[in-house]
Amino acid sequence: MVLTILTQYTHATTEKDKIKVLIIDGQNNHTDWPKTSLMMKSQLEETGLFQVTIERTKYTWNGAENSAFLSMAGIGETEDLKEPKADPDFSPNFKAYDVIVSNFGWKAAPWPEKTMKKFEQFIRSGGGFVSVHAADNSFPEWLAYNEMIGIGGWGGRNEKDGPYVYYDAQGELVRDNSAGPAGAHGSKNSFTINIRNENHPITAGMPDTWVSAKDECYARLRGPAKNMTILATGEDLTNKNRDGKHEPVFMVIDYGKGKVFHTTLGHDQESLEGVGFISSFTRGVEWAATGEVTLPIPGDFPTKDKSKSRPFTF
Repeated sequence: MVLTILTQYTHATTEKDKIKVLIIDGQNNHTDWPKTSLMMKSQLEETGLFQVTIERTKYTWNGAENSAFLSMAGIGETEDLKEPKADPDFSPNFKAYDVIVSNFGWKAAPWPEKTMKKFEQFIRSGGGFVSVHAADNSFPEWLAYNEMIGIGGWGGRNEKDGPYVYYDAQGELVRDNSAGPAGAHGSKNSFTINIRNENHPITAGMPDTWVSAKDECYARLRGPAKNMTILATGEDLTNKNRDGKHEPVFMVIDYGKGKVFHTTLGHDQESLEGVGFISSFTRGVEWAATGEVTLPIPGDFPTKDKSKSRPFTF
């Protein structure tokens, strides 16, 4: 796997010193997930800063459309089903890694109780976690998970789970406790992203306003929103129900001693080819693992007028 346009990183790190990353997947409503997990692995390793492993449930869902990519993760045999099914043996050794990246999605079957508790303890004790796109649709009944991601959508989430969180047209942060379901988005499109916290290590150096690759701008997300800071918002003009709202796109959450980076970007291969995704994702993984960001903003980062992409070849 190679990027057809190489990034310009200068890290020269020994294998021993590299940040250990685990990408977990297997069940996602987005059929590109077997490809996007491989893309994220490659994007991280391309920096020279990370060592990346993929681990997935033995029962997969929505993998058939891109089944040719399943074996490329080097995991072994899995069984793709027509509906999600819980894997009683899913039990990654979270402690062997610095940061976990979730590429699970809507309707993902619950993990074993013991695995959930191990994950909670890993993050609470100082581990890093990165939630990508539909990972904030996952596990609506898991209270600790909802605290980790801050806000989420779909899966029956509503006012019982916490407020809607967004910026209004006047630039004020709103926590809206009104009743209603969580989760919406307009058509896939390139939309405007506004940086709300230019001092955070992940967003430091990014233009105040820039254009995403074609992606989904999640809206009407709600949840506990505890210890959560919004770093950037998206304005999706294709969403008829937007009502002037600027929706959270990048968030960071403190969970115990752990650090969480939540990005709503990353719908499919085209979305992950966006330089805005690549840069924010790799920087977010580094921050979640270490609390710092050394990866630079690349020279081909998008501007306020134009999105930028790097076509990916498997």
